[in-house]
Amino acid sequence: MFYEGTIYRPPSEAKSIILQITVGCQHNACTFCTMYKGKSFRIKSRTEINEIIATAHAQDSDAERIFLADGDAIAVDSLLLIEILDQLYEKFPRLKRVGIYGGPKDILAKSPQELADLKTHGLSIVYLGVESGNEGILKSVCKGVTAEQMIAAGQKLKASGLTLSCTVIIGLGGKALSHEHAVDTARVISEIDPQFLGALTLMVEPRAPLAKEIQRGTFQLLSPFESLSELRTLLVLLNVTHCVFRSNHASNYLPLSATLPDERTALLKTLDSVMENKSLERLRPDYWRGL
Repeated sequence: MFYEGTIYRPPSEAKSIILQITVGCQHNACTFCTMYKGKSFRIKSRTEINEIIATAHAQDSDAERIFLADGDAIAVDSLLLIEILDQLYEKFPRLKRVGIYGGPKDILAKSPQELADLKTHGLSIVYLGVESGNEGILKSVCKGVTAEQMIAAGQKLKASGLTLSCTVIIGLGGKALSHEHAVDTARVISEIDPQFLGALTLMVEPRAPLAKEIQRGTFQLLSPFESLSELRTLLVLLNVTHCVFRSNHASNYLPLSATLPDERTALLKTLDSVMENKSLERLRPDYWRGL
């Protein structure tokens, strides 16, 4: 299938067919991100989308999962999204789930009825990059929304009946704001109360704007064990109803998974064991080999 540029998808969409109905990210200003810096945002034409769906159907008409890319495909007009969803469920008789990235500003731009209609027509899960709950950090990384707007976006999605998966980035506040980042992010995630939560660890590519701050020494990256300590603070303070937590992305030093709050104690026990014993062998080798 033809894609424009590099395609990104959530880890849980590994077995999904990826349909690129938009190119790039409409916001595309976050200083830590380079994923869409080489792309100009556009929504593909109806003709292009029809061709994409036809190609996907020819490749795998029995697909059960589909993910709509690129960075914030939820920015597509709701009526067009509904048309696409209806077409997908018609073309793929075994289709069970359709996922999509959703930027907070684009979520807030849709009415509650629009989101409910998307749910009715088969949109299943929305992935929201919260990144941090700290106002200063959100502003410094140019996320484009406040913490309260992020909460509003998340709560709006949940109220529509859509499944919500949030992502946060460990280390995004650097050494200076590590504690504040953990505390404030826990508050925002607790207010949203998503069904899924993924914690990534900050990885900065050389061409990311944030890399310049690191080079100047105005932003200091966390060490592996400082990152685990920040994650521990976040997990202790989280107040969620029933949330599947994962930190098993390639960026993470220590792969973890649990259902919160039920398995919080066991999760913290694992973290404490690694941190107290400075168990480098428990960390991913690529990270600790050169420490």
